[in-house]
Amino acid sequence: MTDLVTSIPQRPLSAVTPLGNSSDNGLSRLASTQTLARQAEQKPAPSNGRENAAREFYILLRNVMHGRKSWPVIALSLAIFSVLLGNMFGQVRLNEWNGAFFDAVERRNSNAFLHQLLVFLGVVAFLLVMVVAQTWLQERLKIRLRERLTHVLLDVWLRPNRAYQLALAGPSGTQPDQRMQEDCRLFSEFSTELGVGMLQAFMMLVSFIGVLWTLSSYASFEFRGEEVVVPGYMVWVAIGYAGLGSGLTWLVGRPLIRLNTLRYAREADLRFALVRVNECAESVALCSGEKDERRSLDLAVDAVLVATRKLSGALARLTWITSGYGWLGIVVPIIAAAPGYFSGRLSFGEMMMVVGAFNHVQGALRYFVDNFPKIADWRSALLRVATFRQAAVDLGRSVEENQRIEVRPHPRGWLSFDNLSISLRCGSIIIGDATAEIRTGERVLIVGASGSGKSTLFRAVAGLWPWGAGAIQTPPHEEMMFLPQRPYLPLGTLRAALCYPAAPDAFDDRTVLSALERCGLSEFHEALDEHKRWDHSLSLGQQQRVAFARILLHKPQWVFMDEATSALDDESQASMLSLFTNELADASVLSIGHRPGLEEFHTRTLQILRTEEGAVLLAARLSRQNPLQAWPGRVGSAL
Repeated sequence: MTDLVTSIPQRPLSAVTPLGNSSDNGLSRLASTQTLARQAEQKPAPSNGRENAAREFYILLRNVMHGRKSWPVIALSLAIFSVLLGNMFGQVRLNEWNGAFFDAVERRNSNAFLHQLLVFLGVVAFLLVMVVAQTWLQERLKIRLRERLTHVLLDVWLRPNRAYQLALAGPSGTQPDQRMQEDCRLFSEFSTELGVGMLQAFMMLVSFIGVLWTLSSYASFEFRGEEVVVPGYMVWVAIGYAGLGSGLTWLVGRPLIRLNTLRYAREADLRFALVRVNECAESVALCSGEKDERRSLDLAVDAVLVATRKLSGALARLTWITSGYGWLGIVVPIIAAAPGYFSGRLSFGEMMMVVGAFNHVQGALRYFVDNFPKIADWRSALLRVATFRQAAVDLGRSVEENQRIEVRPHPRGWLSFDNLSISLRCGSIIIGDATAEIRTGERVLIVGASGSGKSTLFRAVAGLWPWGAGAIQTPPHEEMMFLPQRPYLPLGTLRAALCYPAAPDAFDDRTVLSALERCGLSEFHEALDEHKRWDHSLSLGQQQRVAFARILLHKPQWVFMDEATSALDDESQASMLSLFTNELADASVLSIGHRPGLEEFHTRTLQILRTEEGAVLLAARLSRQNPLQAWPGRVGSAL
């Protein structure tokens, strides 16, 4: 195999290159996105069934409760359980007081009446303490649960290269901001409220079902002159009534799960569209594109409104069941217990105890009816959080199982391509069979038409692009730094942007100010610690200077630049690239660029040339008269 790059003597000046935002970026990303989206559509969608929901909830809960950081969640859960126990005993005592109080009223016994009022104050004071404690603990649990769940998703999302690759993985990997902010909040709040509510309902059911069963023996009625006593009569009435309401609620309210999921997706689309217009406000204004953007945003708003209308209609239909069920629940226990009261077997106070116990049992059994809209909302949030986490996990497994490009350390700290080919995930080849070795201190310029695969080659070196064949041997990762055409400037201070990815205090003031001055940014000395959107405040040329100041601080041994000087004038470009003949003279440089004059700063050149047979790799001699003139002969294989 012929060597991929042939050494060409040139002026011994330095060079530079970046990752991302080059001209072939759009083609490769679009093709990959379309391919992954098709695969995502072909993959069976997760079921909305109860078994699948239980499994998804179990997996999320297992991840949340894993590790020492889960102890606050466990401690709060145990505390809430203890408070619910106290509340349960208080409610049983309150129901007993209910009977004694109304018996005193029926007997017109003023002493017993006053005594029961004092008992009531004591019971209510205890229950008030329990309710306040439950509310406080429940809110704290929401916070802790959201904290743990957000960290779990951040852990799988911000693994090396995962965020970039997940963006190409189809619908399940989109909208990470929505999943980790709004969906995590909803899931944490609903899980806490529903979980505590269900536990409380179960404890109330256990507490009062025995009381109601015992009292049911007095709720007899006559049939053909004979007294009929049905064991547990009031219990069966409560179960039947709750079962009827739950069944109707499920039949009518089942579409809420799908409609809530649809609404969250449309809301996320609208928020993304608004943020995108805001981020690109200057470009929109320069193109006078406000009317077109308005049309696009109107479509997003309409999609939200359509989803909301469908949801509101489903909620209205469900309200017929839930509200009607609640109103009838007022008289159902009285009607059921009335035969025992009118027959004289139940006193007025005992009938009130029966009604109270019935309401507690029926209230526990009707929990599903009362909370179905919230359960549907919880299920939708669970689905979006779980599918996002699973997409990140599946992507990691897929990359490990299907990765064809082997990236491993070079034994001598160089960069080499061994029978390398790079392709899309669908198998379409971007770069064909290539073998080359770039040694320490060399400066190589890569040129070629837009969309020919130059940036994808850099992504493969960085480990972002695993699809293809062959091997890449790289220098140590900590010795490499990539400079994209539009540098990334994190939120915060200019100092943080300069020191990124290190901490803002990683370099002393003198070093940082010296780097600013060397890169032509001395006017920002006083603004070093100001919090701004620096990616908006600085021009693209100034942002590219910040990137060069960043590498001056970090002093990497290998620099990969992808159109990193595209916004600089010739003099500024020469000043920045002179870093590699002065301060960073020992650094190795690989550059992607189209601007004439870059060849003067490199010692070897590689051209990616398109032909009718496909793209080929050619070693090229770049002259000042015709810098893109290629040497004859093919040194790489057809792509």
